[in-house]
Amino acid sequence: IIADHLAHQPIDDYQSIKFDFPDEEIMHLKMKDCEEPLPEEGSDPESRWGLIFDGAVNAYGNGIGAVIITPKGTHIPFSARLLFDCTNNIAEYEACIMGIEEPIDLRIKVLDIYGDSALVINQIKGEWETRHQGLVPYKDYARQLLTFFNKVELHHIPREENQMADALATLSSMFEVSRWNDMPRISIRRLERPAHVFSIEEVVDNKPWFHDIKQFLQSQEYPLGASNKDKKTLRRLSGNFFLNEGILYKRNFDMVLLRCVDKLEAEMLMNEVHEGSFGTHSNGHAMAKKMLRAGYYWMTMESDCCKHVRICHKCQIYADKIHVPPTLLNVLSSPWPFSMWGIDMIGMIEPKASNGHRFILVAIDYFIKWV
Repeated sequence: IIADHLAHQPIDDYQSIKFDFPDEEIMHLKMKDCEEPLPEEGSDPESRWGLIFDGAVNAYGNGIGAVIITPKGTHIPFSARLLFDCTNNIAEYEACIMGIEEPIDLRIKVLDIYGDSALVINQIKGEWETRHQGLVPYKDYARQLLTFFNKVELHHIPREENQMADALATLSSMFEVSRWNDMPRISIRRLERPAHVFSIEEVVDNKPWFHDIKQFLQSQEYPLGASNKDKKTLRRLSGNFFLNEGILYKRNFDMVLLRCVDKLEAEMLMNEVHEGSFGTHSNGHAMAKKMLRAGYYWMTMESDCCKHVRICHKCQIYADKIHVPPTLLNVLSSPWPFSMWGIDMIGMIEPKASNGHRFILVAIDYFIKWV
């Protein structure tokens, strides 16, 4: 019915339908016509960009934020919510790493990093020692990311002197609102694991742990890329070692020389001491002391011995049975409980009995009181 009505009511400016595909001569779009830059394109390698990062830990959760400042003064914000428990220093590292990863994706080569955390800034620069074991992988990963830039400068700005203090905590203050309640959308990601977890790789160099110490004692050479702090540490450690005919020894506190062994020899020693010729299946601390008395040493011997005991199959099975007797107990069943007899002798009696006996033997059953 509708089709018949439309057919009888044509309009004056009616145009026939064109079934041809418009612009069919365009077969494809070149990559340079898109908004995505080509791999060889990107920002000017000589342009200087800025980065500000901050982390927050409170009762409501853990959050991080970063702001990239373009050479023209434009601010590009990034924020994420951490779904794992962390300290304030870890949150600062997470914010710094997230902020560094974004300029890498934008192919930025010159970057100035600003942060209000003196600990994070100075640890990444190598001026402060990283004592907390939980921050070591963060520092190593952050320093690894800095190698993607041609020039990087890290600056610590006190919160009271920073013009953009608390800007990451309140990102809404960084945007210019054109009309009432017109705010741009802020995308917040969810990170379930720490940043350094994604970059854990085992580096195999086939060198023993004492390679740098031995090389320093032989030719007074430092490792490539060693900082002044690393050189000072190497000189301090080398004073406790002694090199003789290519074999490195460790001076013990009682001046006994302990031979330094590599990873393969350490595994053989732990197997031999734990279940070999020693064969006592002792705990990790006792194993380490036995190997020290035997004249062997490596840096992590006590922790390695404890780990070796944890993976020993026999120790896991018989660890709770150290007080069990060596032989099986025999079960003895009695006809009734508290079955016990007592025997006593009375004598000599005067005068003798009629049959000439001079002693009386008495037997008592303590359970039924029978005499």
